[in-house]
Amino acid sequence: MSDSMIAESAARIFADNVDKALLERFEKGEFPQRLWQTVVDNGLSLALASEASGGIGASWADAYPILRGLGYWQAPLPLAETMIAAQLLSAAGLDVPQEPMALVDETQAAGLSLAGDGLSGSAPRVTWARYCRWALVATPSELVMVDLAASGSVTITPRTNAALEPADGVAFDKAPVLARFANPFKSLGRPVESLGALARSAMMVGAMEWLLEQSVQYSMDRVQFGKPIGRNQAIQQSLSLMAGEVCAARVAAQVACNDAPDVTGGDHPQALFSIAVAKVRGGEAATRCASIAHQTHGAIGFTYDHALNFATRRLWAWREVYGSDAQWALRLGQAAIRARSEGFWPGVTARQFASLS
Repeated sequence: MSDSMIAESAARIFADNVDKALLERFEKGEFPQRLWQTVVDNGLSLALASEASGGIGASWADAYPILRGLGYWQAPLPLAETMIAAQLLSAAGLDVPQEPMALVDETQAAGLSLAGDGLSGSAPRVTWARYCRWALVATPSELVMVDLAASGSVTITPRTNAALEPADGVAFDKAPVLARFANPFKSLGRPVESLGALARSAMMVGAMEWLLEQSVQYSMDRVQFGKPIGRNQAIQQSLSLMAGEVCAARVAAQVACNDAPDVTGGDHPQALFSIAVAKVRGGEAATRCASIAHQTHGAIGFTYDHALNFATRRLWAWREVYGSDAQWALRLGQAAIRARSEGFWPGVTARQFASLS
C-alpha cells in the first residue's frame, strides 16, 4: 500500500466514523468496537509490521498520516500502541496477534522481575490496558508479551488520564509470558518508550492542527462590537504564534518519523535524537497551542458541550506520557554536556549524541 493510499484510507475512516457523539459515548465507557474493526480490516493496526507478519511493511514516514489522523480526529483507539507492539514483534520474527495491544514502557513499571516464564511487578498507568488482550512489557533486560486476560495473575485497576482515556493500573503476579525477545532496534536503548514518544508526537501534531483550524474559524465567525474578533490585531498575532508552533512541531515529528527504524532493516543512529527533539517540541507546542485556542474561544471552549475540550485534554495527557518534554529535554541536555565542547556541534549537526539513552 502506497503512502498516499495509507493517508487517504486513514482520513476516510476517521472522518466517516469519529464525531462528538462517539467521543461522548466513549467517555461514558463504551469502546468503539465497530471503529476498531474497521481499522483492523483496513490494515492500519499492522501498518508497521512486515508483510510476512500480515502487515503492510510501512515505514514510520508512511504511517505518519495514521498517527496524525488519530490526533486530528481524536479517535479513541489503542491504535498507536498496537502498531508499535506489532512492529517490535514483527522485527523480532514473532507472530503478531490481531487483538489490541497495550505497552508498558521502561520507565513506568515498578519492580518488574522474570522468574522462569512468569512476570511479576506493577505499572501504575498503562494506557488502554482494560481494552487490550495483550501487553508488550519492557523489562530491564528484554521485551516480553503477556496475556492481560490471564485469570489470577493479572489485575487491572481502572484509571483515566486528563483526556478520560484509560490509564489503568496493572499488577502482574507470575503472569504467564508468551514470548520474550531482545530489543530489535539497537539505536533505541528504550524501544517502547522511544517509539511511544514518537507516536504521541505525531498525534499531538494532528490535534494541534485541528485546534488551529477551529480557532481560525471561530475568530472569523464570532462577532463582537460589530466585527469578527479575528480582525483584532491581538487575536491575529496569537493565531500566528499558534500556527508557528504547529509548523515547528510538525517538522520535528516528520523528521523523527523519517529517522525511525523499520522492519526492513533500517535502524538509523539519528533516531533517538530526532525522537527526543520531536517530543520536546511537540510538548512545548501543545502547551502553547491549547492556551491560545482557549483564549480565542473564551469561556465557551471550557464547556464540555463544546468540541474544543476533546482535543485540548488529549494534548495535556499526551505531552506527559512516554516521557514529558521536560524529561526528554533533560536527557538531551545531559548528553550534550557529556559530549563536551568538542562533541557538541558535531553531535547537533549529525543529530546524534553517543550517550543519549
